[in-house]
Amino acid sequence: MIAAAVRAGAVLPEALLFTDWFRVMAAFVAVNTVMYAALAVAKVLPKVQPPDLRRGQRSEPRGIHPADSREP
Repeated sequence: MIAAAVRAGAVLPEALLFTDWFRVMAAFVAVNTVMYAALAVAKVLPKVQPPDLRRGQRSEPRGIHPADSREP
């Protein structure tokens, strides 16, 4: 009888599956699985960076010659 139950996949008694602590553990495992799956997908995808609208542009020139001065 035990061998038939193991082959069928019912290792734990049915009464144990409906206890409160088993439901809490099942919920924990479900949330943990979803979190690890999300982290794995986030690691595989390329990093998303917000666009920088002012990339390479400064509010004022930083060179040794000011932009307004003209040499004759």
